[in-house]
Amino acid sequence: MRKTGLMIGFMMLLLPAALLSALPGDLITFETADLDGSKVTEALFADNRVTMINIWGTFCPPCIREMPDLGQLSTAYKEKGVQIVGLPIDLMGQNGSIDEKTKKDAVRIIGKTHADYTHILPTIAMFSGLLKDVQVVPTTIFVDSQGRQIGDAFLGSNSYKGWAKIIDQILEVAD
Repeated sequence: MRKTGLMIGFMMLLLPAALLSALPGDLITFETADLDGSKVTEALFADNRVTMINIWGTFCPPCIREMPDLGQLSTAYKEKGVQIVGLPIDLMGQNGSIDEKTKKDAVRIIGKTHADYTHILPTIAMFSGLLKDVQVVPTTIFVDSQGRQIGDAFLGSNSYKGWAKIIDQILEVAD
């Protein structure tokens, strides 16, 4: 009985630390490459007021349906200091390497949907950081120029109008 009480007490101490890893304000850091192989780090946030990171899958019809709208948003909001970054979560194989067939599928989907913003490759490290709590795609998070998450993640797809409303609200409080 006493061991159970101690175990529950210990778990209660750990719980807040576990919850903090997914809270707004967390610093997003990573080192990866884009689909062309160029190195990309969290430094890509610095030149924009807000970065929208859209985590999607090549197997996900709602993800693919929203990509044309995201492409248009990328163009429309660029001058307002907003960038969109795609992260196709399913490009990594079980052995930790990029699956070239799935990567080709992603490139084809990006071209077909005109989602011509930056798309970055998932890494093993991302699955214990940025991607560790992602259970649904699409999942979208917003990050400020310092690389800190703004608000909670958005689960599911949205329309141009829906995302524009969210982005406008975020821009009102950004900086």
